[in-house]
Amino acid sequence: MEIFKSLYERVFSLTSETFETLALELFNFQYKHNPVYGAYVDNLTVKPELVTSMTQIPFLPIELFKRHEIKTGSWKSTEVFESSGTTGAVTSRHHVFDGEYYLRSCRQIFKEFYGPVEDYTILALLPSYLERENSSLVYMARDFINRSHDSRSGFFLNDQEALVRLLAELQDERKPTLLLGVTFGLLDLAEHHQLDLKGVIIMETGGMKGRRKEMVRSEVHEILTSAFGAEAIHSEYGMTELFSQAYSKGWGIFTPGSSIRVFTRDVNDPLHVSNDLRSGGLNVIDLANIHSCCFVETKDIGKVYENGDFEVLGRMDNSDIRGCNLMLV
Repeated sequence: MEIFKSLYERVFSLTSETFETLALELFNFQYKHNPVYGAYVDNLTVKPELVTSMTQIPFLPIELFKRHEIKTGSWKSTEVFESSGTTGAVTSRHHVFDGEYYLRSCRQIFKEFYGPVEDYTILALLPSYLERENSSLVYMARDFINRSHDSRSGFFLNDQEALVRLLAELQDERKPTLLLGVTFGLLDLAEHHQLDLKGVIIMETGGMKGRRKEMVRSEVHEILTSAFGAEAIHSEYGMTELFSQAYSKGWGIFTPGSSIRVFTRDVNDPLHVSNDLRSGGLNVIDLANIHSCCFVETKDIGKVYENGDFEVLGRMDNSDIRGCNLMLV
């Protein structure tokens, strides 16, 4: 679809000045061509022609990714990303028009924070995610590993000893290294090994997967910094329903990538969206979601700072524990 190709380039060349313009264009485009989103906007009796700012745009409740195919336009899915969920729970499904477009988005946002992924040795400690199909996190990690210029990059499922030996080797070489791990995997590593990883980017993706009790993020980071001799633990904020990520270089304060903006909504009045709220539900505009829906009302609770950074404070009651985020911060 030619219109998507032109939108790709606009997404990958976004600036703070052009973000809102494209957001409003995509709102109107998805209202017309995304049947689920269009019906949702109509049910709210919102008149698209009166929407003139990002906070006026209706955000689609994330639960609808569980019950509907959220597609803008008519096309055949090349991939379907699926959330981890809890045992027996209905999972979210994000239909993918072009997997390479998703990966291009991931690479660009990573580069904005850390430089080219090719410069790193990538060590992925993602047990449970590797044990199921259709994880967007594994899809991204596999691409990063494949693009790494170090043949030692790879996934580590249960072999902690091999991972520890390789980390020591890379430390001796002073090789830029990213250790990307699900939270319970990093905590398991910290329990059994006291390491000096000062030169390594240690990045948690959240998630206990029922393996451990939920912990506040600050407690997790204190354990990991102590065990690994790190100044800070980095974090990734991503989810099945989004194509873009936000990254934190310490203590859970996330900076959105260029294609994403985060807002707070009043938990008692979800149509009231404003970052003047002290805290609230998190709404996300992800302009990389051009094939699905760019405007997502999440179940995360958090606060957004004046500069656009944000932190996640918890999850709303009766919502699934998201596999890629800690339940509490």
